Amino acid sequence: MHTVEVRHGGDSDSVVRAGLYVDGALRFTSRLPARFPVEGGHIEVRISQNGMRRCHFVADDGTERPLVPDPKSAEGRRMGFARRHPTASVFVGTISVVMLVIGVVLGLLQAAEPISQIPQIAASIGTFDSPVKLPLWLNLVLGLGAAAGAVLRHGTGVGCLSRR
Repeated sequence: MHTVEVRHGGDSDSVVRAGLYVDGALRFTSRLPARFPVEGGHIEVRISQNGMRRCHFVADDGTERPLVPDPKSAEGRRMGFARRHPTASVFVGTISVVMLVIGVVLGLLQAAEPISQIPQIAASIGTFDSPVKLPLWLNLVLGLGAAAGAVLRHGTGVGCLSRR
């Protein structure tokens, strides 16, 4: 079994690396994008800012097929949940996006007020009085909700994909 694990950042760098495990043993590591040689072809791995972009097995004859998420990875658990509970998955996704949007919009509105009061900014464009003034505890709850929404739908930055 081949497993590809992608880790964002390391001890002292921000380089994204992938590791190829064969039957649980690490065989290769590489910066991304990566191309790992395997029996019968190679595995290509690329990411985007939104997560895994490509993790395919490319056979020697040129045929391609995507690797399936490892059931133990965040993506694999999300896919399993969506397969078993499609309505609940859509609901969780919708709530996650709504919490993220609300958190960002309210945060921007509240951050604009003190920024607009900086003398140089106030002199050139005037001041902004935020229509939203929330207590600290509610700001914290909205921030945690926005962070949870981003993690629930995007993942934690580690993806494992397997090929048998």
